Amino acid sequence: MSKLHIQSMGIKGPTDVLTFPIDIDKNGNCTFGEIIICVPEARRRAKKLGINVRDEVLLYALHGLLHLSGLDDQTPADYQRMHALEDKLLSAIGVGRVFDPEVARGKRR
Repeated sequence: MSKLHIQSMGIKGPTDVLTFPIDIDKNGNCTFGEIIICVPEARRRAKKLGINVRDEVLLYALHGLLHLSGLDDQTPADYQRMHALEDKLLSAIGVGRVFDPEVARGKRR
């Protein structure tokens, strides 16, 4: 993951998830793409937060799908919007909030 991270973004070190749009339609929408998830990073983060690794990996997969859908998290407002949507979607399928800072304090909602 560190090698891909430096090659694709010019940033040293591992990251949790990388997305690569492969096919873009005439309207600029991604119709096919790749999501690379760093499971060792998910294990480290899940252990630190005291949450299930499966839920952390699911968060990364959803995060990647949202990126491929055109969302971004580069500005503070976009960051908040994207992570709020992740929490909303994960809650809707019964997983609950994963990214929410309350989870880091062991207060899963």
